Amino acid sequence: MELLFQSVDRAIDLLFHLHEQAQPRGVSEIARALELPKSTVHRLLQALARRGLVEQEGGRYAPGARLVALGLGAQERDPVVAAARPVLDEEARALGETVFLMAPRSAGLVVLDKAEGAGFLRAAPRLGEAVPLHATAAGKLALAFAPDRFPLDSAGSERFTDRTVVDPEALRVEVERARKQGFAENHGEWIDGLSVVAAPVLLDLPAGGRRLIAVLAVAAATPSLRELGAARVSRRAVDAARRVQARVNPKNTSEPVSKRGLAARAASPREASPRARRAEERV
Repeated sequence: MELLFQSVDRAIDLLFHLHEQAQPRGVSEIARALELPKSTVHRLLQALARRGLVEQEGGRYAPGARLVALGLGAQERDPVVAAARPVLDEEARALGETVFLMAPRSAGLVVLDKAEGAGFLRAAPRLGEAVPLHATAAGKLALAFAPDRFPLDSAGSERFTDRTVVDPEALRVEVERARKQGFAENHGEWIDGLSVVAAPVLLDLPAGGRRLIAVLAVAAATPSLRELGAARVSRRAVDAARRVQARVNPKNTSEPVSKRGLAARAASPREASPRARRAEERV
């Protein structure tokens, strides 16, 4: 039985390795990367290929189409995704930017779904990818509203850009601000030129307290977000998150956002541009 578990682990490692590669890989390359014998890798690839989980392209291997079917099947069955999809589509149309849905999963804070706007965000982050907690607006909300699952001292400290917050005390301040105002922002902290406004989807628990079940995030090129008006995007993100929450549990009336926080944001001098007003009018 132990040998069976070992084979399953190796097959899963192989699939994840292929998923992370931009181009198909040969047996020798895969074996070196996974530190496995070539014969073992070849045997695993043949078994996975028979089931359509990998595809062979001239002696090199890539993820197979059956993986897409498996992934989409899991996504379709997720109740949070089902509840959020029409909201994501509506916000992407209204703002013209990409709207992401992320949720706590075993791998961390994972991207479950997205609706693409007309902006440049076509690749990052990818569905199924876990986002860094300390360098994203969504991650700050996870640290703020799910501290048992995402303790602050486990947030990480990798510097992605010059703007990444790596000082623990500075991050603590950011997380507390997100908790108090009920939304979070990220301006170039993970990806240069990318700004994000995110709001939590929270459910009231029967025994008291609230649980973070998802995060809704609006992502745009920094100049685009500035043109839309970060205050308006913040309000829309919070409202959209509450609509997702209502679709998951119509009886839930939790209000995670601080009205004072949004009022202060609304007073920002980076306010209404013509594009922002047009986006509001389209809803």
